[in-house]
Amino acid sequence: MQPPLSSDTVQALLESGVIDAAQLEEARRVAEPRSQSVLEVLLDSGVVDRESVVRTAARSAGLDYVDLSDYVVDMSAASLLSPEFARRSHVLPLGLDDGELIVAVSIRQAGDITLKDDLGRMTRSRIRFAIANRADIGAKINQVYRAEGELDDLTSDLTTTDDDADDLSSLTEVSDEAPVVRFVNLLINQAISDRASDIHIEPTERDLRVRYRIDGVLHDAHRSPKSIQNGVVSRLKIMADMNIAERRVPQDGRMSVNHQGRRIDLRVATLPTVWGEKVVARILDNTNTKLGLDDLGFSEGNFRRFEASYTKPYGMILATGPTGSGKSTTLYATLNLLNRSDVNVITVEDPVEYRLVGINQVQTNAKAGLTFASALRSILRSDPDIVLIGEIRDHETARIAIEAALTGHLVLSTLHTNDAPSAVTRLVEMGIEPFLVGSALDAVVAQRLCRSLCDRCREPYTPTPEELTRVGFPWSEGEALPTLYRAGGCPTCARTGYRGRMALHEVMTVTEDISRMAVARASTDDITRVAREQGMTSLKADGWLKVSQGRTSIEEILRVVA
Repeated sequence: MQPPLSSDTVQALLESGVIDAAQLEEARRVAEPRSQSVLEVLLDSGVVDRESVVRTAARSAGLDYVDLSDYVVDMSAASLLSPEFARRSHVLPLGLDDGELIVAVSIRQAGDITLKDDLGRMTRSRIRFAIANRADIGAKINQVYRAEGELDDLTSDLTTTDDDADDLSSLTEVSDEAPVVRFVNLLINQAISDRASDIHIEPTERDLRVRYRIDGVLHDAHRSPKSIQNGVVSRLKIMADMNIAERRVPQDGRMSVNHQGRRIDLRVATLPTVWGEKVVARILDNTNTKLGLDDLGFSEGNFRRFEASYTKPYGMILATGPTGSGKSTTLYATLNLLNRSDVNVITVEDPVEYRLVGINQVQTNAKAGLTFASALRSILRSDPDIVLIGEIRDHETARIAIEAALTGHLVLSTLHTNDAPSAVTRLVEMGIEPFLVGSALDAVVAQRLCRSLCDRCREPYTPTPEELTRVGFPWSEGEALPTLYRAGGCPTCARTGYRGRMALHEVMTVTEDISRMAVARASTDDITRVAREQGMTSLKADGWLKVSQGRTSIEEILRVVA
């Protein structure tokens, strides 16, 4: 099957609406005296870009198109082909799907039967082509095979040269060219390139396993011999300014790396296990701090309720949810909106996750006596307009935060509760007088993160009434069955059907009725009932809204919301 090229591709561009008849006619007029193809004229003039051309040609040929710019390649699939052949033939294995090996090729290679036969013979797999931009294939080949090849080479070097990894004096003086240094740097750079949020380095009985968390799900990235374990863990502890001689207790640290001209911070934690120290590094990409509230996926009703709270000059706003649910990102996005030259914004955090321009950030230090409570007392003497508290953990911090909200400050903070109404009872349980909670608290935003469906392969379907009833989807008998979407699977999303994440929100405004209920020490269930009567949308209801919009799937909502 030959793919459509030149004139066929131009016709496909016209039929798909990428170009119109007038643009096509003008391109033909210019192309004739120049002896150029119409497609070349369209590209040179900027009427279409190369990605649109390749995508349209792939669709016309009945093949998948894959954007390799931030694609996560399955390394086990890539290893089926030698780097030399991949570079010479300009092809890249992406992953396995139902016994077929998905291979990225350029549009001109899509009809090459000989190439497909050669690939099948070498990999002993059935081959399915996916179309990608030729330049992207070359760049990805260099990234993938350099990373995998270097990791294997460095692993070999480490097993032969780092037998003295327990010699602490040698580890503190390693050079930048030492195998252990390059091995760790490569793991970190690969994780950042793959859009990972966390790196897990886990000792097992027989080897050292490395996993990356991408879009909230862990993926195996690399396995190395156990003999390199001590050297790798110690190198990470040195970079994070930890005590490498102490291996019996958990430790926390922080480090920064440069990646393609950007400074990336990592928060590192160690945990002693029966097979050695496990290390988890949270990647704190500062690009998240530039997000606006419009980027966070608020539904229109939830955004209006939240906006009414953060635009007030005083009061307390809480973001609640489990660890990793995006609470800090929401608060930082709010600060970005509020941070102006005429206001004084101060934060107290443990640790300071992201550095923000124009904001005074304080990091707690328990050893030096700088706790949340003591830092807050000092902050309130520094004439703040807006105060962000990383987390309310105890009675004293809660009390000072409440007092700050009552004395003319806008206070933003986080709390660990399962839903928004529970925040009221949690503060009362911390020993805060109920009448103070009712007066100071202005809004609570509970949230969860769910994966977004891949736009390129999501599959529309019509669920049965039994399915909708079983999961509790809002649908009444007699109504037309909705068209929903479920995960498909294509090379772009690594066959998962999902790409990226979005937030689900539950925004509770503390009205006079809820304030009176707080004073009366009402139960969480009673507060929830009144909040919903007054327009609060539950987390699950917000999830169903996003399912009905085709942005995520029923299965994903059930995974993240009870």
